[in-house]
Amino acid sequence: MGIEIERKFLVSGDQWRSNAAGEKYLQGYLSSDKSCVVRLRAVGDKGYLTIKGESSGFSRLEYEYEIPVQECMEMMEKLVEKPIIEKIRFKVEYQGFVWEIDEFEGENKGLIVAEIELDHPDQSFERPVWLGIEVTDDPRYFNANLIRHPYGNW
Repeated sequence: MGIEIERKFLVSGDQWRSNAAGEKYLQGYLSSDKSCVVRLRAVGDKGYLTIKGESSGFSRLEYEYEIPVQECMEMMEKLVEKPIIEKIRFKVEYQGFVWEIDEFEGENKGLIVAEIELDHPDQSFERPVWLGIEVTDDPRYFNANLIRHPYGNW
């Protein structure tokens, strides 16, 4: 069983950009029901199918499988809810952790979110200066919800 323990924050400032290289992500949802999210993701020449359970605090069940990128893109074109989430993901190392910073494009342009994965819910970490308010428990910032209520419409 896979368990994801993740915290999510808004980003304030650009200090994180100094050594950050980004990669384009496309993702769509076959199901965005909060009890079982089924996501497709294309990154470069790889495709992924991810199944996530309902969040409980900072954690939830997560299973991810690599699939052929051509099949992933075909399913995104024909089967997923629209709009497709478009973002550039940056990985930034800070004090022994890798932060994933997503700068959204398309209908969610202007939204920048940082995520950190932890080994256990009570694990401590040092907050970078560019870290803003925590939005882990705010469902508006769940990627699956950004398809129905894009940030650009808030």
